[in-house]
Amino acid sequence: MTLSRRQLIKAALGTSLLASVPLLSTSVFATDSEAATLPLTIHTKQGPHRLDVEVAETVAQRQQGLMGREHLPEARGMLFRFEREQPANNAFWMYKTLIPLDIAFIDGEGRIVAINTMPPCESDSPRECPAYPAGAAYRSALEVNAGYFEARGIQVGDCVSVPALAGFCRGGD
Repeated sequence: MTLSRRQLIKAALGTSLLASVPLLSTSVFATDSEAATLPLTIHTKQGPHRLDVEVAETVAQRQQGLMGREHLPEARGMLFRFEREQPANNAFWMYKTLIPLDIAFIDGEGRIVAINTMPPCESDSPRECPAYPAGAAYRSALEVNAGYFEARGIQVGDCVSVPALAGFCRGGD
């Protein structure tokens, strides 16, 4: 059987699309234990602290965040990335988030500009959940288990690097 050029292209495209479907389904519908992660390092005076982070880049991913999670492994987190710098009064909230979290707001140079601790909101009404503004302009935000930053001496001015992503400071800065 001889395939025409058009049939070969259709077959190749169909195979490529089908091959990508499992990747899409695991990234869009993954649970916290299955989600793809990237390595991230926080550089402090005491030395580096390494985490594996899920990355929330789309509006839908950022809105979902860590809602509904009952557990976050100790060396895991979620990095929220924005296309543009966010104003100091932009805030995160804990509606439908079940675990207490720390959040570090990170500027475009990769420096931590603010840190907050956010307890879960137990209300069924989003209006009753407090908001946690950065208090400084930021480009990214990193959520980890509550107490993570304090226990490791991580503070404002420390530097965050993600080797797989551009726009973050490097160790030794």
